[in-house]
Amino acid sequence: MSVGTSLTHDSAELHVTGAARYIDDIPTPNGTLHLAFGLSQVAHADITSMNLDDVRNADGVVAVYCADDFDHVPDCSPAPVPDEPLLCTGTVHFLGQPVFLVVATSHLAARKAARLGQITYAEKPAILSYEDALAANARFEDGPRIYTKGDPAAVIESAPHVIHGQIDMGGQEHFYLEGQAALVTPLEGGDMLVNSSTQHPTEIQHKVAHALHLPMHAVRVETRRMGGGFGGKESQGNWLAIACAIAARDTGQPCKMRYDRDDDMMVTGKRHDFRISYTVGFDDTGKIAGVDFIQMTRCGWSIDLSIPVADRAMLHADNAYHLEHARIESHRLRTNTQSATAYRGFGGPQGILGIERVIDHIAATLKLDPADVRRTNYYADMGTEPKTGQTTPYGMPVTDAILHAMTDRHLADADYTARRVQIADWNAKNPILKKGIGLSTVKFGISFTLTHLNQAGALVHVYQDGSIQLNHGGTEMGQGLFQKVAQVAASEFGVSMNAIKITATDTAKVPNTSATAASSGADLNGMAVKAACSTIRDRMSLFLQDYFGADTVSFQDNMVTVGTHSLSFPEAVKLAYENRISLSSTGFYKTPKVKWDRIKGQGRPFYYFAYGIALTEVVLDTLTGENRILRSDILHDAGASLNPSLDIGQIEGGYVQGVGWLTTEELVWDAKGRLRTHAPSTYKIPTASDAPDVFNVKLWDAPNPEKSIYRSKAVGEPPFNLGISALLALSDAASACGPNYPALNAPATPEELLRAIGRARA
Repeated sequence: MSVGTSLTHDSAELHVTGAARYIDDIPTPNGTLHLAFGLSQVAHADITSMNLDDVRNADGVVAVYCADDFDHVPDCSPAPVPDEPLLCTGTVHFLGQPVFLVVATSHLAARKAARLGQITYAEKPAILSYEDALAANARFEDGPRIYTKGDPAAVIESAPHVIHGQIDMGGQEHFYLEGQAALVTPLEGGDMLVNSSTQHPTEIQHKVAHALHLPMHAVRVETRRMGGGFGGKESQGNWLAIACAIAARDTGQPCKMRYDRDDDMMVTGKRHDFRISYTVGFDDTGKIAGVDFIQMTRCGWSIDLSIPVADRAMLHADNAYHLEHARIESHRLRTNTQSATAYRGFGGPQGILGIERVIDHIAATLKLDPADVRRTNYYADMGTEPKTGQTTPYGMPVTDAILHAMTDRHLADADYTARRVQIADWNAKNPILKKGIGLSTVKFGISFTLTHLNQAGALVHVYQDGSIQLNHGGTEMGQGLFQKVAQVAASEFGVSMNAIKITATDTAKVPNTSATAASSGADLNGMAVKAACSTIRDRMSLFLQDYFGADTVSFQDNMVTVGTHSLSFPEAVKLAYENRISLSSTGFYKTPKVKWDRIKGQGRPFYYFAYGIALTEVVLDTLTGENRILRSDILHDAGASLNPSLDIGQIEGGYVQGVGWLTTEELVWDAKGRLRTHAPSTYKIPTASDAPDVFNVKLWDAPNPEKSIYRSKAVGEPPFNLGISALLALSDAASACGPNYPALNAPATPEELLRAIGRARA
């Protein structure tokens, strides 16, 4: 079978040779026009005047749009609330907001002209911080959202130990290698072909159709691949596609738009930054009696996806730990900054970091091994007792937990106990360089929390020569989704991989797709493709049984065996074709069991959980804050992996990206709301040299107890959270400098590490 085999990425050769085609590589017809936005230079203001004469008169400019040119300015928001006008409608809400649009004969001409607008502003106070937003009651719901289980206030008050704490965690720039880009070609009858670098082709189709007052069938969106997405292309591509579609309609010419990196970082949303405060009561073993969390997040100027992101942070406030009494309060705050948006983990990492900090703080308070405190609080492993009442704070039973067994194996393999002793000895002898070791776990819920998004479609054609073409609603952004789904098709038909071809994601082939997000790409689309392949295979089987008078049919090793007769797969297909058997089918899948009431905070929002555990060792220079990861050991649960090599690659990449979020990637806004870290020169993503020299990644090889695609588990977002172990390791190193808990915030830049060392010594 192809499933379960470590095969290379389907575009690996194209990637390394530079032949892979992205939006900016698509050959454009003569006469293609190029677009650029003119951006606001203040964070919050009313526009009092706007003179665009110099823009219109600039070389190469064909057209200029501002809000006054529309009867109704098209909305770009992914949310039900239409609060993201394509162009500013009079009040500027963040520094970098599009105010006018330039259409020109070249990319450079458009960018140059976009800088010539003369705009005057009547500035207003900008809401930039948590404190500003709370003082102004600037929020995206009437009040905080609260989930409660048990009676946390009472049990905290009566607990033997109580601690209070707070952790700030910054946002994160997606920094996809391919920036935002779109190309729109006008077709006959007013139809539009949109090539977009997007994780959500159907949303692009919907928003473009709405902007042009067209039915969705008049807009076709195609995406072959993205050069990275990480959630940043779930909704942010709407602006470029809508702008290009409007210009293409008005000029009758193809229109293209791509952000330069500076503009990309100034305009687009980031990961939500959070401040999490906690009060926790616990006993002498570190067992949590009750916990009270207050989660605050800066959402930016528009609602975007902030509500489900903040919801998911609440849903992961327990992580791997059974909290019998818990209260989780969430504030979704409006600020005059870029609209925070989807990012790998979608709020889950922020919620997980909150409880992981609590566990480490408890261990430090009691002077216990953090691994022991984690074991004490884990959900019981499946198949063990007792599990009565083992539910999440939102009432979902946890029946698939496996972290006790994973932890036992992982800590033994990583020689954890001996290394803790060695690190303690090192720190006792070295006054300047301190080592630390950090352990973190993940229990990550897999499914969209908006239940109706848990569906997928596919289209499979088997041609008369035995070759197979398939299409599905998922998008490829480097994660290997296309290869995994092709392996599903090859396994269903019993053919080699060279018989399978996956074509670009296309709304004309598979309609009403969900975003490739929530780690559900292979789960949903793999099952949809499997359903389509099964339909065709069953048709062929029934025909062949009747044709040969046989009782059994099997598809294996490029052969079809019918009773005592054997045919090659192409021969069997040709015979079916000649006997007028349909060799094309759609497939559909909807995730079972999920049901969620977000207002009540009750239900089953996830089909299953994916688990993992990471151990990271670091060294910290206490004079400068410089630090280095020495070793990382990861054991991750991918179920019965569809492709172990691709999954390990995702785990490695997710871990390093998580480490980047928590250590080096710092977003800095000045007092005027200008993003100062808006280019590679000022924003530090991890590079190859930042990965640990010793990097051990293993898969926990156990089938998913739920009926997922071939019993595999999603592996896109869960391992991102394992980077938390690096932050905890740095906290451990800072703890070696003094008697106090260092309360390390994220990102743990050298400056923040020096502050934490000061707190440890105070």
